[in-house]
Amino acid sequence: MRIYNTLSRRKEEFVPLKAGEVGFYVCGPTVYNHIHIGNARTFISFDVIRRYLEYRGYNVRFVQNITDVDDKIINRAFEEGTTTEDIAQKYTKAFVEMMQAIGVKEPTVRPKATEEIPTMVSLIEGLVLSQHAYVVDNDVYFAVRSYAGYGELSRRNIDHLISGFRVDVDERKNDALDFALWKAAKAGEPAWESPWGLGRPGWHIECSAMSRRYLGESFDIHGGGEDLIFPHHENEIAQSKAAGDGFARYWLHCGMLTINDEKMSKSTGNYLLLKDVLGQVSPQALRLLMLQTHYRSPFDYSSDRSDEATAALMRVENSLRNLDMLVYSDDIVIDDRAVEELQERIAIAESGFQEQMDDDFNTAGAIAAIFALISHVNTLFASGTASSRLQALALQAAATIRNLLAVLGVDLASSPKATSGLPDGVLDLARLLLDYQGDDIGEAADALAGLRAKARTDKDWPVADAVRDGLSALGIIVEDTPRGTRMFLNTRLDEDE
Repeated sequence: MRIYNTLSRRKEEFVPLKAGEVGFYVCGPTVYNHIHIGNARTFISFDVIRRYLEYRGYNVRFVQNITDVDDKIINRAFEEGTTTEDIAQKYTKAFVEMMQAIGVKEPTVRPKATEEIPTMVSLIEGLVLSQHAYVVDNDVYFAVRSYAGYGELSRRNIDHLISGFRVDVDERKNDALDFALWKAAKAGEPAWESPWGLGRPGWHIECSAMSRRYLGESFDIHGGGEDLIFPHHENEIAQSKAAGDGFARYWLHCGMLTINDEKMSKSTGNYLLLKDVLGQVSPQALRLLMLQTHYRSPFDYSSDRSDEATAALMRVENSLRNLDMLVYSDDIVIDDRAVEELQERIAIAESGFQEQMDDDFNTAGAIAAIFALISHVNTLFASGTASSRLQALALQAAATIRNLLAVLGVDLASSPKATSGLPDGVLDLARLLLDYQGDDIGEAADALAGLRAKARTDKDWPVADAVRDGLSALGIIVEDTPRGTRMFLNTRLDEDE
């Protein structure tokens, strides 16, 4: 397995510190608002990387923090006329619910900054004693020039850097680049006891302290969005290594997200919250859409692309239905060539999936390997041949498709059925033609498909045509196959895509 390390700017063979185990840290949210779709892209990407490491047999200890004390939280509390604790609790709860909604696995540990103050204070004390940090009027600053390797992650020349990243310019500092480790208390702000008086931690010290506590002084992977490379991750490295820690060995960063080829920005209105996007596209389709782009590459979101992903998910569901029909078909025709070819295609899909994911978690290539199997299944289904061996392999093929997609977090067991994308008019048609009394669109569609199949068997063409014409008027394609009647929206992807 080879992964791209931002620190070295090249792909490296992945060799964990301890055989069979991976220590993995990903920067979590600052909980002052609902997360946006760019945040979701980062968290989905690292969820998939974690899932794949587990698929490959590693025991992964996954740590993701919650920043629940910060200037943004303090400002939001002031705007809403409430406390910082209420704001942090409100948006932490919203964040966890959104992660569950999009299928992101719970971290092994989710530490909150406000519960880790003693750990941070201890780390800061060590930096002051070693003269990598200094105290000014109850504030504590890290002396950037005391760490010779500063700039190694971002490839920035320290003499060319400017101040002003996440901190105000402060003339009391020894150097404009020095950053706050501890901030003296201000009236109305949350504060904790420390050797330097009441105050609160700076942003950067949180991750260094929490990764050290829960993963050790050295661990395997540190991840985050590429916007965190400088200054956040650069500062983490400086303060941790200055304290004597080995810190993270592999640095992974997720590319930025745009919307309709434009930078996401609140000021221009080009900004989408995840909770709003999930009102338009299913979590499974959203994951499928995002994973069609490599995690390190920029990703552009649009409603057209989300529609395509929904259609692709329907194609997967249709393929699995085809396989189910092969398994339970009664009209068996022996075709050994088809059996051998499907067996080979299953093996190719599995090996191709792993080959792509072993190459820096190339989810786009992995999805292509899965869809190559799906295309073959659909072609095989259309041929109308089956055998007892083929039926057994159909079960294996269906399990392979489901299992590989599950590694990507696309859980078909919890996804809406393909028929869930059908319009409400299906219910009205079923009520008209079948006196259907339920309110399940999928169930109504299955009942209409059964009615058409029976009508065709009985040569009752008026009824068969009524079903087809009614569905066609709703924008639904009806396809009669050797295994029965299928239907799907005409937005599906072409088989060759």
